[in-house]
Amino acid sequence: MDDISIKYMSVAATMIGATFAGGQGLSKVFTIWLEGIARNPSADSKLSKAGFVAFAGTELVLLMGFVIAIMLLNK
Repeated sequence: MDDISIKYMSVAATMIGATFAGGQGLSKVFTIWLEGIARNPSADSKLSKAGFVAFAGTELVLLMGFVIAIMLLNK
């Protein structure tokens, strides 16, 4: 294989890994968030703050994967 195909394969592997990890993280965050609200509806305001922070942290995984993929393309 030539260098360009290896570059594109590494970018694809990075994006697949980041999207898989992000999807697994988001599903876990929202599952626990909704279970907590279902068990104690009065704690919705406290759980919303923590849920949004967890959501942002999980989205960071996706963004970092995208940044790494762009860096690999420009290498």
